[in-house]
Amino acid sequence: MEDIYRRIDADPRFHALARARSRLGWTLSATVLLAYFAFIFAIAFAPDWLAQPLHAGTVVTTGILAGVLVIVLCVSLTGVYIWQANRRYDGQNRAIVDDASRAP
Repeated sequence: MEDIYRRIDADPRFHALARARSRLGWTLSATVLLAYFAFIFAIAFAPDWLAQPLHAGTVVTTGILAGVLVIVLCVSLTGVYIWQANRRYDGQNRAIVDDASRAP
């Protein structure tokens, strides 16, 4: 079993895959953090703007909409990662493991 791990670690495709997954993960994480901190800064520095109703006669405010959009963004980016993993990363990972398993 230890030989398979060494063969996988020696495969340049494995390192390229790890870099690509890491890059995507950090990009999506930075996007979520940016949206979250933008929302928090809006709460801190523009509470009057967040308290405005979306239109006359409604109790739904800009802040509620912004909070829902942050949540929707997080769920959507999770979907983006899953889509990329299923479409690209899983097949590459399977090929690397299969090749390492077949090697003498």
